[in-house]
Amino acid sequence: MNTRAPVLDVDALLGDRHTRILVCCGSGGVGKTTTAAALALRAAERGRRVVVLTIDPARRLAQSLGLTELDNVPRLVTGLADDAVPGGRLDAMMLDMKRTFDEVVLAHATPETAEQILDNPFYQAVSSSFAGTQEYMAMEKLGQLRATADREGSWDLIVVDTPPSRSALDFLDAPKRLGSFLDGRFIRLISAPARAGGRAGLKFLNVGIGLVAKTLTTVLGGEMLRDVQTFVNALDTMFGGFRERADLTYALLKDGGTAFVVVAAPERDALREASYFVARLARDGMPLAGVVVNRLQPQPVSGLSAARAREAADELAAADRPAGAGALALHAALSDLAARHRNLVRRFTAGHPGIPVTEVPALSQDVHDVEGLRAVGTALAGRPVASPRSGWAPISSR
Repeated sequence: MNTRAPVLDVDALLGDRHTRILVCCGSGGVGKTTTAAALALRAAERGRRVVVLTIDPARRLAQSLGLTELDNVPRLVTGLADDAVPGGRLDAMMLDMKRTFDEVVLAHATPETAEQILDNPFYQAVSSSFAGTQEYMAMEKLGQLRATADREGSWDLIVVDTPPSRSALDFLDAPKRLGSFLDGRFIRLISAPARAGGRAGLKFLNVGIGLVAKTLTTVLGGEMLRDVQTFVNALDTMFGGFRERADLTYALLKDGGTAFVVVAAPERDALREASYFVARLARDGMPLAGVVVNRLQPQPVSGLSAARAREAADELAAADRPAGAGALALHAALSDLAARHRNLVRRFTAGHPGIPVTEVPALSQDVHDVEGLRAVGTALAGRPVASPRSGWAPISSR
């Protein structure tokens, strides 16, 4: 059976002006951040006006883009290629989930309510560390960027590096999960006395909530319970906006102007996660462009087989020629690794026939400048990269 997958045409994808959002998703440790940055740079050098939103990248990413730092504000990246298509530009930013949450509060609450929320200790904890907040704020920031692009014409392509996650597409579920938390029985229960207010609140407590409130006060502490109650009641005035914006952004991800790229590595667990991503995207009707397999070990160019190289290495070692034996042993190990990678990719494509795939070879050098990102983009587009060597490390293991 022919299991060869169609090739993902990255240049056609980036050149399609109808595509306005490109989402890179995948498990941690597969070079997803690197891929997003390289795709954004290649698109900009092909004439697109691009902003790339990265999630908690290593500091080297900012340096590779020629920036001293990345933060919650898009910053212009200079140093596009001299032969870049005119009109292209690249801005880069890193999600600051606390600042993004603050911006949402300030934009959608009255000044008095916003002050109550921002000063609330429970809000300060939720906005910076609550599970799912980062994923929700990534969705919020994407919605903000798209609104800015539509209003000002600043960008015609947004590239999103989704948050690192061990569970497929958590960022798609985050708005629902955050909404369920804020609208859940526990939160409604502990905020009930404040919602009822006055004598009604006392009466409410007297019919059964008193015992629960006493227990919660014991567990959480009276001050924290009051902080939670104050936070929920202040947030209640803008809660509908949370759901509405989440629904709009979710719908945006499903329309024809969005494309998803699943990033994986040629390892069993990473490809298993990629399969999960592919299935989830299909289930939710999300437009999948294809799969990127990063750090694929190239087959050594010599026609020498691994078995023969290992045999020759043993012969040289027996003849007390360790240097030659070491080189042949390395050749055998790389040949074995290349074969294992190829077999894993072949299994993946057999299980997902028809899904376009592109492969990025493993290179020895780390990416530390725009030129390095450009080389990765060249590989993503299926073009040969000068002097590929084994062991390339991605910008971010996330």
